[in-house]
Amino acid sequence: MSKWYVAVNGESRGPLAGAQIRSGLQSGEYDSATMVWQEGFADWLPIGKVDELLNPPAPAASAPPPVSTSRAHEIDYEIFGHEMQFVEIELDPQESVISEAGAMMYMTDQIQLETIFGDGSEASQSGGFFDKMLGAGKRLITGEGLFITMFTHTGSGKGRVAFASPYPGKIIPLDLKKYGNRLICQKDAFLCAARGVAMGVAFQKKIGTALFGGEGFIMQQLDGDGYCFVHAGGTIIERELVAGERLKVDTGCLVALTQTVEYDIEYVGNVKSAIFGGEGFFYATLEGPGHVWLQSLPFSRLAGRIWEAAPQTGGQTVGEGSVLGGIANMFER
Repeated sequence: MSKWYVAVNGESRGPLAGAQIRSGLQSGEYDSATMVWQEGFADWLPIGKVDELLNPPAPAASAPPPVSTSRAHEIDYEIFGHEMQFVEIELDPQESVISEAGAMMYMTDQIQLETIFGDGSEASQSGGFFDKMLGAGKRLITGEGLFITMFTHTGSGKGRVAFASPYPGKIIPLDLKKYGNRLICQKDAFLCAARGVAMGVAFQKKIGTALFGGEGFIMQQLDGDGYCFVHAGGTIIERELVAGERLKVDTGCLVALTQTVEYDIEYVGNVKSAIFGGEGFFYATLEGPGHVWLQSLPFSRLAGRIWEAAPQTGGQTVGEGSVLGGIANMFER
């Protein structure tokens, strides 16, 4: 900002801002013959010959507000519970959230439920017949249904809809913008997401991963720039892998990974370890850089233990009932 000096009755006043001198002109304190000087002037000049003081610069145009490039609806949420969690989504008017069929726990009044055909992407919802078929086909390949459910708040104020986890574990909120607008997850992990998030297919490039990776040839791919919520069993652990860092995990314990992580399958090493070690023939190798999410209790492991303990498969209620054990159970039927 220019600093000015004004000569009044043989005395120099200053430094002053240009606005102060213009104010003095309006009040009559100065006139066009009043002499002024600033650094760079060879000599004093009358105000009448200094355009900067007579014609103030136009104010700078205010910058327009930033343009939002987000396509997904911006939702608020809160997760409740510990072992059997549910997530409550808060919606503003005309905001929407999508979910798998059957995941809804409750919703407030003026929430409109709509079943849509496809994968939830913008192309699937607003495009033509072939766009919808493509989106639905992707879901069919991943083992999901052809339809997803969309919940839209049609009233004023705030609306709420909640989605519950299908078995003991944790719900993980993930902002796709933080992970390059794309995440890869196991097929059954997706719970719900802001409208605008698309559910696609992530094909494994290596045949070994496809055949022995536990999740088959494909995994689920979530694309967009909004929040999505995935569910995993037991306790969840997150690991940030640096470039070249490798992690070996049970194939069923992998929940999700960023697109920069290399995912492959390795043989345990020998038949004896595979047969008697109880860990199977293969494990997954994850190589950074990137972020991975792991679960301590895959649903397949939980279901297997339940099946083994079921009476119709020869399981026994060990530790329950009479001290006579199996003899007493003969009279239960």
